[in-house]
Amino acid sequence: MSLRQRLGKGPGGQTPASCQQPEDDARQAAFQELKGRMHYKVIDKVDLAQISQAADGSMDKELEGAIAQVLEGESVQLAPDERARLIIEIKDEVMGLGPLEPLLADESVSEIMCNGYNRVYVERCGRLTKATARFRDDAHLLKIIDKIATKVGRRIDESSPMVDARLADGSRVNAIIPPLALDGPSLTIRKFAKDPLTVADLIRYGSITPELAQVIKGVVTARLNVVISGGTGSGKTTLLNVFSSFIPFGERIVTIEDSAELQLQQEHVVRLETRPPNIEGVGQVTMRDLVRNCLRMRPDRIVVGECRGGEALDMMQAMSTGHDGSLTTIHANSPRDCVSRMETLVSMGGLDISERAIRRQIASAVEVIVQVARLSDGSRKVISFSEITGMEGDMVTMQEIFKFQQSGVDEKGKVIGHFGPTGIRPSFSEKLKSHGVDLDSGLFGGERRLGLGANL
Repeated sequence: MSLRQRLGKGPGGQTPASCQQPEDDARQAAFQELKGRMHYKVIDKVDLAQISQAADGSMDKELEGAIAQVLEGESVQLAPDERARLIIEIKDEVMGLGPLEPLLADESVSEIMCNGYNRVYVERCGRLTKATARFRDDAHLLKIIDKIATKVGRRIDESSPMVDARLADGSRVNAIIPPLALDGPSLTIRKFAKDPLTVADLIRYGSITPELAQVIKGVVTARLNVVISGGTGSGKTTLLNVFSSFIPFGERIVTIEDSAELQLQQEHVVRLETRPPNIEGVGQVTMRDLVRNCLRMRPDRIVVGECRGGEALDMMQAMSTGHDGSLTTIHANSPRDCVSRMETLVSMGGLDISERAIRRQIASAVEVIVQVARLSDGSRKVISFSEITGMEGDMVTMQEIFKFQQSGVDEKGKVIGHFGPTGIRPSFSEKLKSHGVDLDSGLFGGERRLGLGANL
């Protein structure tokens, strides 16, 4: 009996329009049930370890053969297109991430959000849309989450119902399951491009300007300490990658992250990643532990993926005691908020330090704050480039060198605005000149307006 016959097709294979949606749901459910049943039979017939280690396509053919053999033992007959689809989806289940594989392969998708097994959303060009992909049930989604976590040595269960992980290509993964997630397991994947975005890409997308790119290159070359500030999904990590691309290839770089996602192009890079506690609650290695350890590794540059706790104190100490040229990111809405957030993070270090001493440490360590934002049209832009100039009384002083000013929104919802210099020449110009970076003074002239365009 064919799959269509099992679902009660009428004469000639036609179905009344009023019954179309229930029938489509029933067909999908029957297809998923068949796929789930075949999945375990295929696993019993093949050596998964051997297939995963094969470099050529020979094992891929063996897997297809095993699927065809299992399918012959089923009483259900499939049309050629259904058969081809079934083979592809079972291969994705066995070797990949099941229904997520087509979305991961789609380069136009930048983020995947699973709000339960049957509600999958994707982000394209900054806009959210619902995808056709779905899982069989919550158990199916939970199995995929566990597969991702296990590959990077993490775990997720009722005793540890949240996990931050990554895929093989560096894409960031967050998952949270019941009892914390009330409507079933939730999975979020922030994809990384196969080829890291370069400064030329950001200029082309309108996220920065050629003039600002010159200043960024000079700042990194002259070994200024930089903090990139912004909200979630604003493009901080992308911009951090671009900043790091200007680090000379002869320097030793140590990167520290919760989940390794930076894509540095230099050869001399040591990548460090935190470790959560094991099932007994021991063995945790924190960002602060790694920052302290990296100081003994003779780094020329320290790149911290994100400061979010007491490690900010150790990072500030490193920046002001010989490890200049360091880079990090912080969640904040503006450069001034960034300074306040750094104060809070440093105080989380557990030491009894006065507010004035903390602010003096920040003013001494950090030289540049770059603010990025995700605007209402989904575009991501650098909206402020500021310099910390020191202390005035108990206040950390700063001056804005470049600024994005929004003037409105067009009929298509696209943000209209301009990005340009404020007319203030930064005090770090002399330091850049001493490192052989002589920027045109016209870059900082107040009369120039540098246009910023579309999306990152």
